[in-house]
This record gives sequence, structure tokens and C-alpha cells, in this order.
Amino acid sequence: MKLSNKQKQYLKSLAHPLKPVVLLGANGLTEGVIAEIDSALDIHELIKVRVPTSDRETKALIFDAIIRETGAYKVQSIGHILTIYRQSEERKIQLPRG
Repeated sequence: MKLSNKQKQYLKSLAHPLKPVVLLGANGLTEGVIAEIDSALDIHELIKVRVPTSDRETKALIFDAIIRETGAYKVQSIGHILTIYRQSEERKIQLPRG
């Protein structure tokens, strides 16, 4: 499954009022952080993750690793915030067609 532009726009509108659920600490992207992101995705489907690093390349690598390890879809990234989506069994968020 790949998200269409219409679906991404819809998810962005839902994500706008959300606060970051997971904040990366000084230890960076550990197995514990991945597990926390994974469980948050199971519960919420759509979450924001804050990655507090000023190095763009490091930030991009961390974003890519989060997406790869969790099997989630990148909705958007703005500054230090990554918004990701992964559908759960309950399908809490109904995506528009297209």
C-alpha cells in the first residue's frame, strides 16, 4: 500500500493538532524507542515523533530508520518533527479513496 496525495493531505489535517508522542533522548534511536513508537502506532495509528538534532543528515537517517523499523508511512516531516501513519487491526482512521 502506498499513500496517495489525497490520503496524505487528509492525514496531515488530522495530525495538525497532535503533540509529539515520542521524544528521542540523548541516547538516540534505541530498541526501546523503536518499541515505544511501535506501540504508539498500534494505539493511535497516526503519531508525531520529535528528533532533537541540528544535523540534517543525522535527522534524515533517523527518520528513515524509524520508518523502516516500524513499517509505517511517512506523512510529513517539518523541522524536528516526523509524522507517521500505520494502519492497525481496528482501522481507527478511515482513509479517503484515491
